[in-house]
Amino acid sequence: MEGLILRTTKLLGLAGAALALSFMAGCSSQPDPAQRAMNAATQADASATRAEAASTAAQNAAQQAQASATKVEQAAADAKAAADRAEAIAAKTSMGHHGRRRHAMMHHRRHRMSKEAGEAAEEAAEHHPESPEASPAAGGGAAPAAPEAPAPAGS
Repeated sequence: MEGLILRTTKLLGLAGAALALSFMAGCSSQPDPAQRAMNAATQADASATRAEAASTAAQNAAQQAQASATKVEQAAADAKAAADRAEAIAAKTSMGHHGRRRHAMMHHRRHRMSKEAGEAAEEAAEHHPESPEASPAAGGGAAPAAPEAPAPAGS
């Protein structure tokens, strides 16, 4: 910043000197070399000022882009963590569902087995009506099927 002020001060000094020379030389229709130098210096100063403003704007834009990129990375990390949590919950939920299904199937099978045993006793009674042991009403017949041992809960 100090360099810009020093440069501007020198240019204004040169411009003032060139202006003083042009007044002493008189007014003419063509600008003399001093006037042309002064105009060129003024244009150069204006160009330098615009370039510095553009540089500052570019730096600000770069800082904002960096801040936005940081926010996007943080949001992506948060989204990944949420997805991992949801996946873990889904895994626990689906494993619990399969466990209940296995348990229900075990009860269904036990019920089916006892029903089949009852039907077998009735068939035996129909084929051998003279045997009092075969009659389910008489308290005889085939003994009901023994219940199965429960499945291990580990898997």
